[in-house]
Amino acid sequence: MLTIIEPTQFKTIPWKNGLGETTELAINDNASLDDFIWRISIASVINDGVFSDFSGYDRNLVLIEGGGIKLQHDAKSTDLLENMLDVASFDGGCETLGRLLDGPIKDFNIITAQDKVLPQVNCYIKPQQIVLNLSKNNLCFAYSLSGEILVETFQSEANIVGTGCLAKLSFTAEKLKNNAMNVAITGKNMIIVKLELKNIED
Repeated sequence: MLTIIEPTQFKTIPWKNGLGETTELAINDNASLDDFIWRISIASVINDGVFSDFSGYDRNLVLIEGGGIKLQHDAKSTDLLENMLDVASFDGGCETLGRLLDGPIKDFNIITAQDKVLPQVNCYIKPQQIVLNLSKNNLCFAYSLSGEILVETFQSEANIVGTGCLAKLSFTAEKLKNNAMNVAITGKNMIIVKLELKNIED
């Protein structure tokens, strides 16, 4: 099933550490900031500083606007995001310090519980079609920084997702043939997130 989440449905909430605000695009049902399975958001970073502590979670952070950021994790490893749609993947329990390279940025965040979700995050700059194989324990999200996204399902339905909207794809066992199916997503400057949910009932 395709759900299109409009910007009017997004929520603005404070960061866990209280040092800024996040635009929450989507979160699993019955979740809170202190107890969730997966969460997708966009944040503005206007100053250098330490990221919120999300121990027990994996973080994937994508640069979507601005001059870049350097992330230092536990003073041991670093990620350098300089170009649009660069991605950093790191443990949410690290003490992560962000240093801006050239003024404020915006980032797209995927935060997932380590014991419940296996995340895959891929970014595509050039116009292209991406085909994904989804099973009943998968969730898929697609977001474009510029232009519309075309989503085609197993029923040959074509759905247009507007700029700035988040596409969410999920399927029950009854909807699937052979417990899996292909979905085609076409667009440019896209972030595509595939979540494999562990030990979660239909």
